[in-house]
Amino acid sequence: MSMRINHNISSLNSQRQLGKATRTQAQTLERLASGLKINRGADGPAALVISERLRAQIAGLKQAIDNSETGVSMVQTTESALDEVGRALISARQVALHAANEGANDEVMLQADQNEIENVLDTLDRISAYTSFGTKRLLDGSRGANGVANGENLEWVDASTKTGTSPITGFKVRITQAATRASLQGQVALTQEMVDAGETISISESGKNMTFTTVKGESVISTLDTLEMRIAEAGLDLELVRTDDGTIRLRHKEFGSEHAFSASSSTAGVLSKQAYINVESERGADVAGTINNEEAYGRGQILTGRAGTKNIEGLAVRYTGKKENVDPEDFAGTITVSQRSLIFQIGGNSNQTTSVSLGNTSSRGLARGITNKSGFKALRDIDVRTAQGAQDTITLLDDAIENIASTRGSLGAFQKNNLESNLNYLRIAHENLTNAESVLRDADMAEEMSSFTKNQIMVQSSTAMLAQANQTPQAVLTLLG
Repeated sequence: MSMRINHNISSLNSQRQLGKATRTQAQTLERLASGLKINRGADGPAALVISERLRAQIAGLKQAIDNSETGVSMVQTTESALDEVGRALISARQVALHAANEGANDEVMLQADQNEIENVLDTLDRISAYTSFGTKRLLDGSRGANGVANGENLEWVDASTKTGTSPITGFKVRITQAATRASLQGQVALTQEMVDAGETISISESGKNMTFTTVKGESVISTLDTLEMRIAEAGLDLELVRTDDGTIRLRHKEFGSEHAFSASSSTAGVLSKQAYINVESERGADVAGTINNEEAYGRGQILTGRAGTKNIEGLAVRYTGKKENVDPEDFAGTITVSQRSLIFQIGGNSNQTTSVSLGNTSSRGLARGITNKSGFKALRDIDVRTAQGAQDTITLLDDAIENIASTRGSLGAFQKNNLESNLNYLRIAHENLTNAESVLRDADMAEEMSSFTKNQIMVQSSTAMLAQANQTPQAVLTLLG
């Protein structure tokens, strides 16, 4: 065995082992102190990259949960206000029904009814103006898609959350076919002889039937007046059109191909071609055309942008022109749209959003564009001081009540299906991602304690062996004795 004093290899080996054990013990101590298996990139480069991505996703999901819960609170705030709007409208309808009882009302009672209705309308305006979430107003029409129609026969109807904002010049509207109504034209004029003979006319529309027989001695004009009254009493959505040649023409009140009716007469040609044989009316036509040079579908007088179209999806306009054949090269007008629907970030990544549109619930925003004989353009214009006004007021209030109920239903579906259902998914995803990140990043404390004990013994053992290795060169001194 050789004995050297310039290089103590045993000491160097012991130092290396001691250093290795010390570093391992320090790493274990760090993991025990932090509770993390990965404290720096060197601890696990690939695991660190994956872990950081998971941390970003977890933080995003947590925020998305908060966002969705805030959205639920906003929807509930909105619906509580709409509930009050609905109550107010029902109250106004009750008053309008009282005003329609013209046989028992006098001018003072009618004025009292009108005053009460106007108070209800003021309440609607107050709710519309004051309902807010923070500083964001919800029911004044500023949180939806709003638009203006520019064209003689063009009217703004509605838009969806998928409708885009139009350029300053607006979306151009082309009409290739104006809407028409189902009609039935008699070929033989109703005469006094037919009236005296007891002409019988039967009409059927949407499951409702009416049979009318003329009365001997009544004039033709009086007979037509009675027929018109009987049509209304039977609840048929038809109108009697007076013609110059004395023939009878029946026409549906609603536009479009969905509506039709049938009729017969006891004299061939008065309505039906053969006596007592029902004949179908000519069906109406739906409006047809394009919006912003993109395909739109018609239903009655309403032209709506198709699903999947760019910018105009859900955009609805009404064309009231009477011309059946319209030059497709001519523009009917333009629609200017401003999209300000409420957008909620309900996911942990970009573009994971949902949106909802809130309309205008003020007295000027409800029951717009409803056909009525009194010329009321919106709920604010209603007046029950005349018999016709009271009837038209009921019609407009029915539309407003249905509009509010539909809005509440849409909001409820949005809360249930878009927000609350999404919350369930987000909480599960947050839990699972947190577990995945924990597997990669968190230290197993039991395992680390075992490693710490082992490394502590190794440090002590290496220290003792280093001391022994340093004593070996001193054996050379015995040779010098």
